[in-house]
Amino acid sequence: MRIYPDNVDFVLLPCPDVPPSANPPSDLPRPSDLADRIEDLLPQTQCTKCGYPACRPYAAAIASGQASYNQCPPGGAEGVARLAALLGQPVIPLNPVHGREQPRLLAVIDEQTCIGCTLCIQACPVDAIIGAAKQMHTVIDDLCTGCELCVAPCPVDCITVVQTTPGRNGWQAWSQPQADAARARHDQRAARLRRDKEENDARLAAKAAAKLREVEAQAAGTPEQQAEQARKKAIIQAAMERARQKKLQAEQESRERAASARP
Repeated sequence: MRIYPDNVDFVLLPCPDVPPSANPPSDLPRPSDLADRIEDLLPQTQCTKCGYPACRPYAAAIASGQASYNQCPPGGAEGVARLAALLGQPVIPLNPVHGREQPRLLAVIDEQTCIGCTLCIQACPVDAIIGAAKQMHTVIDDLCTGCELCVAPCPVDCITVVQTTPGRNGWQAWSQPQADAARARHDQRAARLRRDKEENDARLAAKAAAKLREVEAQAAGTPEQQAEQARKKAIIQAAMERARQKKLQAEQESRERAASARP
């Protein structure tokens, strides 16, 4: 568009063709928001020592100003320095309240003592433990992030934690490819658990609906029978409503997680 000096008359000029090379490729990643960029710098051990249930919530808390950038012991001093550079903040010491920087840790299961309770498998945030109920469990060394979350749930104290990189702490003992792989396994596990819960909730809802139809179909001739039928219906309907509310809450939380991850 060309504007003339009197700022009133104007003419529209055709826009020249833009060569295809001038258009940005559609497959380029969208710019990451601050939480994404922070999460990229975390070691992804998912250890919860920062005070948050996983690395992503901690990254979101830093981005929103709700948490400091010196609460990640596995990242150590180098991790603090990386985050400080991203945030434009001074390098500060690791907060000892959350732990200390140390070599990479590895969980080891005493297979002779293990009773196969599966509690450690349920606690592992990166699916690094294999086994089955009442069967021996074992840790896949290359997948273990040393988070120590499997230790406390064990009812027979058959899990110990050993250091595997003496003299190398923090990011000196943990590589970016290892962090990326741990993050992928954690996200896959979280997706699987959500899917399993949704499928179980659907089965329970179908079972409750079938039971309600069964109760409604029953003959209730006397006042006592009618009262009993109404009582059963009320119990089933209340349970179905609780399940519905829980589902709505889960969907809302899922939308909020998606919104926080969106750039």
